[in-house]
Amino acid sequence: MTERPPLLLVDAPSLYFRAFFGIPKAAATAPDGSPVNAVRGFLDMLATLIRTRRPDRLVCALDYDWRPQWRVELLPSYKAHRLSPTGGEVVPDELVPQVPLILEVLDALGITAVGAAGYEADDVVGTLATTQPGPVEVVSGDRDLFQLVDDAKPVRLLYCGRGIAKLQDCDDAAVQGLYGVPAEAYADFAALRGDPSDGLPGVAGVGEKTAARLIERYGSLAGILAALDEPGSGFAPGLRAKLLAAGGYLAVAPTVVRVARDVPLAELDTALPPAPADPDRLLALAEKWNLAGATRRIVDAMSGVRG
Repeated sequence: MTERPPLLLVDAPSLYFRAFFGIPKAAATAPDGSPVNAVRGFLDMLATLIRTRRPDRLVCALDYDWRPQWRVELLPSYKAHRLSPTGGEVVPDELVPQVPLILEVLDALGITAVGAAGYEADDVVGTLATTQPGPVEVVSGDRDLFQLVDDAKPVRLLYCGRGIAKLQDCDDAAVQGLYGVPAEAYADFAALRGDPSDGLPGVAGVGEKTAARLIERYGSLAGILAALDEPGSGFAPGLRAKLLAAGGYLAVAPTVVRVARDVPLAELDTALPPAPADPDRLLALAEKWNLAGATRRIVDAMSGVRG
């Protein structure tokens, strides 16, 4: 029996930030001079993904809350370095108006985009990866999503840290090859190692190799912490002292790092349409914003999946 085509779950902020910084603003402008580099780049990334992965379902996940209060209450440093003076996320001024335009184009195409109050795009992806039928392919440049990889379902991460043209198609063996831990242990590993990009301090003096070695020996962060009080558990005195000193952080960090898998989402249509839902509106948007080439490429990719 032929395996069903995948559900493609796209971490939209990860891609449109990458597009904004990867394409010079002067190279993609609307007739009035407004930059549309993030929009054009995002659409071209989607077109490439649709053409090469040939999904029959596609959902773009959105950040309705890039720094959820429930995570901040557990760990005040979470993404604190990204706060603007007004309290929001630091986002380039020329990217801000492009995000609603991306959503307009997706709506005209008929591609579902969804977010949830109090949750990040990662959490929406995690919930859909857990609740929707497989196979699932997650597209993101966020390393936290390695934790979603699941060979049994299967769920794979198409990691775009080096760009869409150089995707790393990751199963559990790939995660182990990269970090020395299985995907199911990645959140504990990340909590131990820390991640400055998310404001996670980690355990002082514990890097990737030590974190992986501890996970390999004790199975999980809970197993590591339980072993600290056991005689003959094999911890070097210095490492044991570091782990005990970080006890407060380690009590909350895994919950902060773990992607939510139970976000309350309304019923949604995951099907990738073979043609735009509103071709007239799509044409109007393409003309107004100088997106004719990008919209043509994604429409061609959509029609090619069923061709």
